Amino acid sequence: MKFFTIIKISLRALLRSKLRSFLTTLGIVIGVGAVIATVSIGDGARAMIEANVAAFGQNVVMVWAGNFSAGGVRGGWGSASTLTEEDAEAIANEVRGVIRVSPELNQGHAQITYGNQNWATQVMGQSPDFFEIRQWQFEEGSAFTELDVRGATKVCVLGRTVAEQLFGGEDPINKVIRIRNMPFTVVGLLAPKGMNLSGVDQDNLVVAPHSSVRRYLARNQNLRAVNVQAANAQVVPEVQKQITELLRQRHKIFGEREDDFTVRTQEEIAQFQGALADTMRKLLAGIAAVSLVVGGIGIMNIMLVSVTERTREIGIRMAVGAHRKDILLQFLTEAFTLSSIGGMIGIAAGIATALFLSQQNNWPMLVAPQAVIIAFIFSAAVGIFFGFYPARKASRLDPIDALRYE
Repeated sequence: MKFFTIIKISLRALLRSKLRSFLTTLGIVIGVGAVIATVSIGDGARAMIEANVAAFGQNVVMVWAGNFSAGGVRGGWGSASTLTEEDAEAIANEVRGVIRVSPELNQGHAQITYGNQNWATQVMGQSPDFFEIRQWQFEEGSAFTELDVRGATKVCVLGRTVAEQLFGGEDPINKVIRIRNMPFTVVGLLAPKGMNLSGVDQDNLVVAPHSSVRRYLARNQNLRAVNVQAANAQVVPEVQKQITELLRQRHKIFGEREDDFTVRTQEEIAQFQGALADTMRKLLAGIAAVSLVVGGIGIMNIMLVSVTERTREIGIRMAVGAHRKDILLQFLTEAFTLSSIGGMIGIAAGIATALFLSQQNNWPMLVAPQAVIIAFIFSAAVGIFFGFYPARKASRLDPIDALRYE
């Protein structure tokens, strides 16, 4: 029997019971749709993580105060004031492969005022290298200088959110704002970066020379962190090792004593956050894949019922010359058609669901072509796998017994 004839007969058999055929494919539709939606959202989240990490800078090594154990009490990043400006200077002068260093004084949120407007925002003390390390472009004006750092000049740079809240459409450059009632002149406006991985607005900040923050605003004189940039990606591991050894020596940490600081590379941060996204995506995709198996069992069940209902038809076809392989191929084609159609509908439903969730919840979404192809192949394979037994059973019917079947 010709292949196209088998396809024609299979489609005709499926169209006799349109509702049953649709309900049979529903498990495949739900399974494929759920897989596509979860994988698309997971891939979008990973792409957002990579973009945020890239926006953090290139070849960056972060040194945080904290990660200590004292008297049985354990802390994490920023939980101790263990870094000093001298530590930052030592890193800049003694660690090979370092090209930029920015000591960070984070004074938390402070009330900023301009005229009759006010806004609570994060105030950070940095060096001019901070903007180079973070690859942060300027929309207007420029960064403060090393002269400003040495002279503790009261100047600052604003993030886009702060500028909009205080100045609206007015140009902020050379305007004087008050931070905790201290006047600071705005010398630069940063280009917007948007939300970070934690959903925090990166543009809601004021950056001033760390010396100025220490002299006029600081409640804690020690550093929260040190931002370090290595010359290239190849020397980053060695820079991390040298920083750790240098700070352990400076802080008199010997033997098995735990560090009172934390050193992390940009790659480690990206891997950690990416691993979380991948784990969640795989978990959700695995749960969704169960629906495919359930859908395959549904196809097997309906195909077995179909074999029973069409036993006499099978006997007649065998009596007029159909071979066993023709019967096997016909029922396999029916199962393949059901699962393939369900897969195509599921792919469309999954993409639509991912788009809807993305728009409603501001989640990122990335539909990978390979994920669509794999989902379709898997759905078709499910139909063939679960349809083989009913097809084999139909092909092994005895023609005489089948003709007698009522």
